[in-house]
Amino acid sequence: MTTEEVARRYRTSPGTIRYWRHIGYIPEGVKRGRRVLYDPDVLDQWDADQAGGAAA
Repeated sequence: MTTEEVARRYRTSPGTIRYWRHIGYIPEGVKRGRRVLYDPDVLDQWDADQAGGAAA
């Protein structure tokens, strides 16, 4: 997924996604040329981990 697609997924701006990546809040993406790409499976697991942490 591109940064823009991840931003739509989390209903925020691409700039926020870039910031979150910079501070280590979201899983690392893979840089391919000028783009950073994210694995949807890794994001799904991160979402599940975040939900589990909030419930504990």
